Order: sequence, then structure tokens, then C-alpha cells
Amino acid sequence: MATRTLVTVSAGLSTPSSTRLLADRLTAAAARSLEERGEDVEIRTVELREVAHDIVNAMVTRVPTGELRAALEDVSRADAVIAVTPVFNASYSGLFKSFFDVVDSEDMDGKPVLIGATGGSPRHSLVLEHALRPMFAHTRSVVAPTGVYAASEDWGAGEGGGRELSARIDRAGRQLAALVDERVPGAGDPYEEPTPFADLMSGLGS
Repeated sequence: MATRTLVTVSAGLSTPSSTRLLADRLTAAAARSLEERGEDVEIRTVELREVAHDIVNAMVTRVPTGELRAALEDVSRADAVIAVTPVFNASYSGLFKSFFDVVDSEDMDGKPVLIGATGGSPRHSLVLEHALRPMFAHTRSVVAPTGVYAASEDWGAGEGGGRELSARIDRAGRQLAALVDERVPGAGDPYEEPTPFADLMSGLGS
């Protein structure tokens, strides 16, 4: 049984941050769902604030250095990515966008992605649909149907809000696990090693 690797990208700027808290809960939900399916799970977390300078350098030089190189390799090898950003000016943060600008788009092609965002007001929840989902669609990622937005009032402002957030997190985790389970570990582009022409022709007379 292959081990499934989840890579969590958190763009929170403070320590601790609500962005990292949401990222950890989404990761736990996805890992739990995969384990319930009989999968082994390995989790790796990328805190973008820790590689911010390397991200800027890579955007200028196109050469990743320092810990950023390892983070990009983790994303490339991941079976799924959980990407969570704070909301700034009704969109994802610049640091979040810059990181995925330096990720090779081929590394995201077909990769399951679970999106999440945090902000102060519930009205910013549409950032998931008008900013994050289109960005990952551009990279041809397979985005889980449920994205999770957590406003300030979702963190302990009454049992109702907490239960609703937990339900969304669990549902998103199950959906990501299902997407991961559908992928064959290590499967590449089926057109990279095409079937030889002679082999194709040999089946025509049967």
C-alpha cells in the first residue's frame, strides 16, 4: 500500500494565525478520511512566511534557493495540496499568489487541491470562488467541490458557528480524500510513453 503525501501551504503572517489553524484542521480531516479508506498518510506543511524572501528572489531570478527549493519539491511530489490564505483586499494574499507563481504549473496539472481562506468578515467568503478556484483551474488542478472560509465569528462565537465550520471542514476533507483515492500513485502523463505503432496494428486483425 502506497503512502499518500499531503502538502499543506499556509500563507498566514502571524504566529499563531487563524490561517494556520484552519490549514491544520483541513489537513487533519483529509488525513483522517484517507486513513479510514485504508491509506497511509504523510503530512508536510509549508509556512510561506518562513520562505518569503526566497519566494521574492525566485520571482526575480527564476531560480529557487534555500528552503523554497525543498518546498517546491514537496508540492511537486504531493498526492494533494491543501492551500489556505488570509484575505487581503477581497483576494488572496500577495505572498500566497507569489508562491504559486513560482510553482511549475506542470506540477499542479491534475493534482487534487483543497482551498481555504480566513478573514474578518463573512462577506469575503466569495474569495474562494472568484479568486482561488479560478487560479487553480488555470493550473489544471482538480479542486475539491467544497472550499472552506473561516471568518472571525466562526472561531468560537457560539456552538452553532463552530459546528457549521466543523461540518464544512469534514466535508471538504472527505472530498479531497476521494479525489486522492481516485489517482494512481506515481501515475504520469499517459502520452509520455505511447504504445508502439506496431503493437497498435497487431490488434487490428484479432
